[in-house]
Amino acid sequence: MNGFVLLIPFILIRFGLLSLIDKNAIRHAAFFAPVAGSEKIPYWLYQISNIFFFVYLCFLKIQPGTGWFSAGLTVYGLGTLLCIVAMVDFARPAGNGISREGCYRFSRNPMYIAYFLIFLGYMLLTRPMALLVCLLVFQVSAHWIILAEERWCIQEFGDEYIAYMRQVRRYL
Repeated sequence: MNGFVLLIPFILIRFGLLSLIDKNAIRHAAFFAPVAGSEKIPYWLYQISNIFFFVYLCFLKIQPGTGWFSAGLTVYGLGTLLCIVAMVDFARPAGNGISREGCYRFSRNPMYIAYFLIFLGYMLLTRPMALLVCLLVFQVSAHWIILAEERWCIQEFGDEYIAYMRQVRRYL
């Protein structure tokens, strides 16, 4: 089976589900905080790693019948489930614009955790080392994107976001 089929749920969740819940949520989810100086390189590495995952998967085959397949399917399934929950919770922010309900009570960045798990699942299901390298680039660059987002959120939401940062961990 071609690796492209792994992308279909992600695309449906990321774009279809969000548009069903709230048309503005797609625009909100696609917003990247302004990057400055040294943040520009991680921003482009993040974008390139995403593109690499989506394009490269089209040329890969899913490798069933191994322990890697079982692990990959489990991780991919957990990531997909978390992505659904994170998208639904994200699309329904509080009146002040900060998503603090659902999984956002436990992590300020559940979508990034979901993306990591989904991409790890891609790698385990298809097993090329290039995806492992890409996953590492994705994760390191995503951390820098998150730092830029946090800086922007502090500027945008002020003390409310700082209080949220004190109450909820960045990742887990």
